Amino acid sequence: MKYLALAATTLLASPALADTPELVVYTYDSFVAEWGPGPQIEKAFEETCACDLKFVGMGDGAALLARLRLEGARSDADVVMGLDTSLIATAKETDLFAPITVTADYNLPIAWNEDHFAPYDWGYFAFIYNKGVNPPRNFRELAESDLKIVIQDPRSSTPGLGLLMWVKDAYGDEAPEIWEGLADNVLTVTKGWTEAYGLFLEGEADMVLSYTTSPAYHMIAEDDATKLAAPFDEGHYMQIEVAGKLAGSDQPDLADMFLEFMVSDAAQSVLPTTNWMYPAVLPEAGLPAAFGQLIEPDKALLVPNEAVPALREEALAEWLSALSR
Repeated sequence: MKYLALAATTLLASPALADTPELVVYTYDSFVAEWGPGPQIEKAFEETCACDLKFVGMGDGAALLARLRLEGARSDADVVMGLDTSLIATAKETDLFAPITVTADYNLPIAWNEDHFAPYDWGYFAFIYNKGVNPPRNFRELAESDLKIVIQDPRSSTPGLGLLMWVKDAYGDEAPEIWEGLADNVLTVTKGWTEAYGLFLEGEADMVLSYTTSPAYHMIAEDDATKLAAPFDEGHYMQIEVAGKLAGSDQPDLADMFLEFMVSDAAQSVLPTTNWMYPAVLPEAGLPAAFGQLIEPDKALLVPNEAVPALREEALAEWLSALSR
């Protein structure tokens, strides 16, 4: 009888379940991890949307775009989160993204005028080291040191691509020389951020490419003030992470609702202590006290979106040439 009752309940519930719209959001793996913002964002959004929000982790940010280009208009995704300013121009060239209108009082270092993507957080790239290590003050000092670093592959990772843009923007025609000097310092190149940071925490390297905000995680979550970001006198390259709506989405209104939700206080207040980045919109409660202890770059570097594709190809060739020797 219990089986029959269960079967009847299932039959009665099925139409309701079938009528629940599903919103599919492609993002990077760390966003959907149990310690990332995904679980909290999913719960909070589903309380407002009468829908089923489905996050799909796809490696790191640059891998997202590669997956979308492979799937094309057949993609199941309605929204993509985790591209950044270094990928916007290339993403728009695919014609897979629809224009959006998101209203927000952004707290970004630059004015935001992009009509296909909405920022949800931002930060500065930096090399993280353990207290007790004598950190370099710039890339030249790093190249002259014996320090071992872990970096990410620019072909699959947005931090890896950000590093290419950082060196190229800071050094221009001297970038190949910088990479030749750094080649001996590179312990390994990982596919994504999670793998790289894990190697650093395991003691495999002296420094890892991450963000100026990364020490906040250790201070808040672990009560550990021994992880620090090295200030570089060339300046630090900025990353603004964005979300966009797929033109082929079968839930366009729900996708718009989600993009608006991501710049609301309900979402923005979650990001500082789960994604460990600066929120795109300052939360009503402000930032955690630990964020006031982070280094603040004297100079912010950022290549204009439209200039990135050509510069990326040049920088990638220089990087590959140096690291293959």
